Amino acid sequence: MAYHNELGKWGEDVAVSYLQQLGYVILHRDWDYHHRDLDIVAIDNGTLVIVEVKTRKNEQFADADEAVTVQKVRSLSIAANAYVKRYNINLDIRFDIITVVGQPTGTNEVRHVKDAFLPFI
Repeated sequence: MAYHNELGKWGEDVAVSYLQQLGYVILHRDWDYHHRDLDIVAIDNGTLVIVEVKTRKNEQFADADEAVTVQKVRSLSIAANAYVKRYNINLDIRFDIITVVGQPTGTNEVRHVKDAFLPFI
């Protein structure tokens, strides 16, 4: 596995641990729909939360939060819509971004942006 893939997996592990410590119930990780994926799908106080995780070893070139582009929002919206239909979900939905900056061998910073964006298709 390439280093960036390993870093991404580690970042998702950190994000899941962080969310579980806050009491979120994790339903799925890396849920796939036609080459679109939802990094984390969770429940928080009766709300379905779709979490996009961005991991960077540093933010030398750009904030990791800025990696969620209009195209990515559209892709997440399509996948989330399919998820809701597939599992017959009847809850409010929220889209969050979790940014993990660091490396597995060092310290890391976790930033959580709730209601980061509104979905559209």
